[in-house]
Amino acid sequence: MAKTSAVEKNKRRRKLVAGQASKRAALKAIIMNQSLPIEERFKATIKLAELPRDGSKTRIRNRCEVTGRPRAYYRKLRMSRIALRELGNSGRVPGIVKSSW
Repeated sequence: MAKTSAVEKNKRRRKLVAGQASKRAALKAIIMNQSLPIEERFKATIKLAELPRDGSKTRIRNRCEVTGRPRAYYRKLRMSRIALRELGNSGRVPGIVKSSW
């Protein structure tokens, strides 16, 4: 089980990203627009830099929904390989059966 503080920090980051997504997208559109004057684009860069770092989408870490484990994460199932194996063996994941031959 992962530290509760790490899991909660990641949840806080997800909220912040969701709240600032539109503002960040607008500023990035201004920055990338080559037809605008360089001064306006530079001001947009400064405003983007003033926003909290945790509002960036790349700061989010994919974590297992069951255990909070940050590694060996399956995006489709939103859980780690260890949790998948345990729940799959007990028959609690639809469509997953233990292979034997």
